[in-house]
Amino acid sequence: MGHRKEQRRREMAPPWMWSMGRGPWGGPGRRAQRGDVRTAVLDVLEEGPRHGYDVIRELEERSGGRWRPSPGSVYPTLQMLEDEGLVAGEDRDGKRVYALTDAGRATLKERRDRGDWKPPWDYRDDLGPLREAGASLMAPVMQMASYGTEEQVQATIEILTDARKKIYALLAE
Repeated sequence: MGHRKEQRRREMAPPWMWSMGRGPWGGPGRRAQRGDVRTAVLDVLEEGPRHGYDVIRELEERSGGRWRPSPGSVYPTLQMLEDEGLVAGEDRDGKRVYALTDAGRATLKERRDRGDWKPPWDYRDDLGPLREAGASLMAPVMQMASYGTEEQVQATIEILTDARKKIYALLAE
């Protein structure tokens, strides 16, 4: 999306939507969770040694452009993984190149075996209707916050609280 179009979308959307990711409800894909960058870097390095920019580019490619971790998250992660002995770094032609160590392979295998890691580039693309429903719900909520009477605001809070509880009950099934 062009810079001006993105800027216009940001101006039109309430700020709380944009604070959750690259767009409403986390943007076109999901936002990376704690541990995603770390495990994703190990996953990429499993294919062979790379420097930081190559890792970023590969992660973006795997996600079809939907997820591109920032250098500010990848480079410190690489350094941390090196400090932990999970990757080994060496200088080649003026660039720091990282390779997975045996300990890194074991950590990656353990994470996969636990089954608690879903790669950020592997997400469901059929959530558009859910995002739209959530966004369409927030429009009247924001109007209520601005124009509703105290009684209307309290009734809206009760409705939203009930909806939240019902959604969590569905997740708990």
